[in-house]
Amino acid sequence: MALSRGVVVLFFFKLLACFLCLFLEQSQAAKKPFTLKNLPALQKASSYPTGCPSTYDYIIVGGGTAGCPLAATLSLKYKVLLLERGGSPYGNRNVSYMENFHIGLMNMAPDSPAQAFISTDGVINARARVLGGGTCINAGFYSRASSSQAIANMHLHQYHQLNHRKETISFIQEVGWDEDLVNKSFPWVEEKIVQWPKIAPWQAALRDGLLQAGVAPFNGYTYDHVSGTKVGGTIFDETGYRHTAADLLAAGDPNNLRVLLHASAHKIVFDSRQGRMKPRATGVQFTDENGRHHQAFLNNRKDSEIIVSAGAIGTPQLLLLSGIGPKNDLKNHNIPVVLHNKYVGKGMADNPMNSIFIPTRSPPRQSLIETVGITEEGVFIEASSGFGQSSESVHCHHGIMSAEIGQLSTIPPKKRTLEAAQKYAHNKLNLPKEVFHGGFILEKIDGPLSTGHLVLTDTDVRNNPAVTFNYFSHPQDLNRCVYGIKTIEKILKTNRFSELSANGAGFSMERVLNMSVQANVNLIPKHTNDTESLEQFCKDTVITIWHYHGGCHVGKVVDQHYRVLGVSGLRVVDGSIFSRSPGTNPQATVMMMGRYMGVKILRERLGRAAGV
Repeated sequence: MALSRGVVVLFFFKLLACFLCLFLEQSQAAKKPFTLKNLPALQKASSYPTGCPSTYDYIIVGGGTAGCPLAATLSLKYKVLLLERGGSPYGNRNVSYMENFHIGLMNMAPDSPAQAFISTDGVINARARVLGGGTCINAGFYSRASSSQAIANMHLHQYHQLNHRKETISFIQEVGWDEDLVNKSFPWVEEKIVQWPKIAPWQAALRDGLLQAGVAPFNGYTYDHVSGTKVGGTIFDETGYRHTAADLLAAGDPNNLRVLLHASAHKIVFDSRQGRMKPRATGVQFTDENGRHHQAFLNNRKDSEIIVSAGAIGTPQLLLLSGIGPKNDLKNHNIPVVLHNKYVGKGMADNPMNSIFIPTRSPPRQSLIETVGITEEGVFIEASSGFGQSSESVHCHHGIMSAEIGQLSTIPPKKRTLEAAQKYAHNKLNLPKEVFHGGFILEKIDGPLSTGHLVLTDTDVRNNPAVTFNYFSHPQDLNRCVYGIKTIEKILKTNRFSELSANGAGFSMERVLNMSVQANVNLIPKHTNDTESLEQFCKDTVITIWHYHGGCHVGKVVDQHYRVLGVSGLRVVDGSIFSRSPGTNPQATVMMMGRYMGVKILRERLGRAAGV
């Protein structure tokens, strides 16, 4: 049967759209080699004109893990403004070098790359406040989310379950992504900023201990998320220099991409004129480093959008400040209601972590996360060790802060007094000297069933909202924590770890638990039976590894394309849309997500422009 002329024309336009997308991606890749010399100019927000500024196809709020690759990709075809509330990571040694990892987290200056916040649970956390986002202050581990291809490649005896729900569906399938595009987007990130680590002695010890303890098989060096023990990638190169999501901006078109630093977006502007079916996002209000107010606007093109990529804490906070959220909460802060949505800020979660300190006969070389054991119970086992030894590093005395646990630990702002600092320093001297001669083995829970919420404390975007994670409120999470602690005990009984102890006879679990109770710093009251009840140990020593997610869930706050429900011209692209954190560490997947969504948006617009 002959095809109608209309069908032929439609097929032609579809073919043309696909060709244009392919040509765009390939020609841009061939056009210039990736080098940081192609970074766009990083300008202070105060440079933004106060008169009649340019308009943009896309305004992206948040130059973080997802925002940077997203901005770079969209700039290949469209005019993009990227607003980042923090400063530049370049030239900051505490960001750029692994040896100063803990110093960057301890910096409490108003413009530091890490902004501390304490959850209402009493766990001390940190948010990124720097171009490149969490990739600038994290432990650098790079591991993809689970994919159907990785599952298919597993040995049959590994196929039973990938997480505590005993499912064989991958994370990629669960969120509904196009796996072919995912498999192109991951390498786009990896070839630019990811390395294979030269495995550190402490990480090699964990690898051997995991295998001897039965967390098998050994999957070698791989980015894939597969059950057993593996060595993953890292964003630190062989010199210890950190490569971040900010580097990915060099893959964009600097002529189309404007990056403003110290630009704190505090409100999304909507056009809610009568006659509109729903409010449309048209611009963003932000303040610069001097406190002056500015506004940036989209152009009049139908497909232009505001995209919020401010992270699991910053994105729901900005939506609430802009009038999207539970109407009663908004009215309590005198925020005009643009759209009532009771789900904004709900379903917040953080993968809880507990760490066991292991004293050794000599101080191990510094290492962050390189090796991981992925158990079939939905528990991940990782490790860190040592401190940097640069002239700028803090060695033993950390003042009112502590980094032994690889996270920010500090006295709450309202309690920072001279007396408190002196008391903390005095108590620190009473810690066993072994605290500075050893390493940590960490266990963390994948996809916690315990969830909480986020609410505003005030209308100043610079201040943290109140965040509750409800760690271990679900009994299954607590059971898995106990499983993780018992797995660490098995590791400590292996020959590999017995060799590391002072007398070569191994480690007493009671001793290391007692030391770990002292080393793990949070504001949760301790109990006398911390080392007798593993459940109590889990609850009292819980800390974070910064894997926050939720607050803008698909189907509740955003649709399947991450457009905010009930309004137009507004989209969310970051971890706030996830119902669980991807893989063992989310940064790989979130960076990929930025690239993935950028390509997907380009393809959709090119298809519409071609009349498909």
